[in-house]
Amino acid sequence: MKKNTFCLSGLFLFCLLSSCHQPCCKPSAGLIAEGATLQEISTEFKFTEGPAADTAGNVYFTDQPNDRILVYTIDGSLKTFMQPAGRANGLYFHPDGSLLACADEKSELWKIDVKTKEHVVLASTYAGRRLNATNDVWLRPGGGIYFTDPYYQRPWWDHQSPTQDGEHVYFLSPDLKTLIRVTEDLLKPNGLIGTPDGKVLYVSDIQDKKIYRYRIARDGTLADKTLFCPQVSDGMTIDRCGNVYVTNDNGVTVFNPDGRQIEQIRIPQSWTSNVTFGGPDRKTLFITAAKGLYTLRMNVGGAR
Repeated sequence: MKKNTFCLSGLFLFCLLSSCHQPCCKPSAGLIAEGATLQEISTEFKFTEGPAADTAGNVYFTDQPNDRILVYTIDGSLKTFMQPAGRANGLYFHPDGSLLACADEKSELWKIDVKTKEHVVLASTYAGRRLNATNDVWLRPGGGIYFTDPYYQRPWWDHQSPTQDGEHVYFLSPDLKTLIRVTEDLLKPNGLIGTPDGKVLYVSDIQDKKIYRYRIARDGTLADKTLFCPQVSDGMTIDRCGNVYVTNDNGVTVFNPDGRQIEQIRIPQSWTSNVTFGGPDRKTLFITAAKGLYTLRMNVGGAR
């Protein structure tokens, strides 16, 4: 099969699986906007993570060692949104405007009221034991929350070993009452992202150096695990064409829906932790990398 035919068939398959409302696309000028270069917003942080955009396009992200959540607004201002912030890591916006946060100071999943900055704990234990360290989170359209729970020893903890019998992915039911485990065979699940229709979930197993793709069942369980690509990844995002953006020590690597690499974005930091689309038109890529926050204008927007 010719390469071009293979690529198009993959895009068709993605749309078939996701029933996406965005048209399949392959920007003729490439993913990166013509003339665009990587812009450094700031390198004042200790370690950045978890970028997430609200409906206006403002991007919230975490500086976990400094125990704060910051926001970079669409008018170009950078400010602290919340401190302390439960040692928040991954973030994701709820349709009601609240902010979901993996607050691993006490291994909790939070829902934060952006106006009052008050939070409620959605999950903190499984089978009567404290979660390991909530890491990354994604909200399934229509309800239900997926999050990863790897174990990374933190200096703010008073325990020195995992609290769960493994490192897994969990699903919190739409009514927020039932927490189930949806993976049992991953070594260290880290980043995750789903398709806009809620039918496909990508999960990074950072220790196994692989990214897997799952079919999401109605009850939230996962099925049909397949290898998407043999790649180390911390955080991930997805664009309107179904391309998956993964992060590691090489910066941001972009794979098409077939799992073929189509772009590489180098970042001048030792480790790139996460990535999302923001700005009013969702065509600015926001990249958290070690001590820095960066942006890059794109021809394609983020999936909604």
